[in-house]
Amino acid sequence: MSYCAKNVTGKKAIGYEYARVKNQQIRQRELEGFSKLWGEDQHNETRMCGRYTLTDLQAALIDRGLQAGVLPQAFTPQYNIAPSQLVPVVLNTVPDRLTMARWGLIPHWAKDPAIGYRMINARAETVAQKPAFRRPFQRQRCLVLADGFYEWQRLGTHKVPYRMTLKTGKPFAFAGLWDTWDDPSPHAPLTTCTIITTTPNQLLKPIHDRMPVILKRTDETTWLRNGLSEDETLALLKPYSAAQMLAREVSPLVNSPRNNGPEVLRPVGRPVLVRRRPN
Repeated sequence: MSYCAKNVTGKKAIGYEYARVKNQQIRQRELEGFSKLWGEDQHNETRMCGRYTLTDLQAALIDRGLQAGVLPQAFTPQYNIAPSQLVPVVLNTVPDRLTMARWGLIPHWAKDPAIGYRMINARAETVAQKPAFRRPFQRQRCLVLADGFYEWQRLGTHKVPYRMTLKTGKPFAFAGLWDTWDDPSPHAPLTTCTIITTTPNQLLKPIHDRMPVILKRTDETTWLRNGLSEDETLALLKPYSAAQMLAREVSPLVNSPRNNGPEVLRPVGRPVLVRRRPN
């Protein structure tokens, strides 16, 4: 049963409610497990996109004409989204409605869901070939809604957190993939997702060697469309224009995903910009 199902009754309703409560109960344990795997400060410079924000979900919904669907709980502003959390996505199978998916793709054939901790990102250069991503790349694409993301710049032994946004401040969508894994514990399918990354643009290069693929607003519908060739799909996975983005150093509070309040966005210094070259 999908999180976006509108009406459920009887045994299905009981199963859905059980799955919903189960998700809430294990949320803290999942975060603790992720901390043990990657450490409390999970911003390892060898990782790709591992933290992002969505502070105004309503704006993203209105801008795209989306229905909210059924959320497992009230979605509050998220200032420090980390892997293993349920995040708002738009699936290609239901492109007019919001769905909640767990960040960290678990392939449908996986025996151990822990594989999802290693599947939070897919590289654009190899996404069409990797066994875990090959089928989702062909058939199961999604939009992962966001309004900012974090990367850490290594300066000697010190790592400095930056938050990247669009200059407009508006929400945007990462190019994502999704899959469904049958969880034998609550006997309910679990929708999971991953974010595709690519080479950095001029703004990101001094900060990190990867960046998430931000789709142009006009390309979001294309990304969800069935029937695209592999070349047509890969052509969408390009670095976003640096001239339309800004980066700002933020509080080190963001280092821990346990900190999820507006204080993590506290700016440190002036924003970094890449100016458009004159014609």
